[in-house]
Amino acid sequence: MKVVIDTNVLVSAFISAYGKPAQIISTLLNGKIKILYDNRIIFEYLKVLSRGIFKFDDEIINELIIYIHHEGEYVNADYSNAKFKDETDKKFYEVFKTGIADFLITGNKIYFPKENKIVSPNEFLETCL
Repeated sequence: MKVVIDTNVLVSAFISAYGKPAQIISTLLNGKIKILYDNRIIFEYLKVLSRGIFKFDDEIINELIIYIHHEGEYVNADYSNAKFKDETDKKFYEVFKTGIADFLITGNKIYFPKENKIVSPNEFLETCL
């Protein structure tokens, strides 16, 4: 199963090792799902997860990014004309659409078009695994 994971899901997983987002990352690391990405997404992951306010371990961040590079699937995303409240979210949608992902997992569904395959972490775990 191919998924695109919004940065807020990763942040939540790093904050709490026992929440739904952490379960999704565990599922990813166990090879049960494949993450789709492009350079813009990787850059955002690194930028956000490395913010000093979070105090996340740089080594763990780097290991996750390396894992995504090796085990994920790079997508050369097509531009989308879809309108977004926050244009920085568009890259996730473009990779989701171009890569024909099964799901886009986000903690902020309200910022994305209303589509059945754009799901919250809870929805993903309840209906897909």
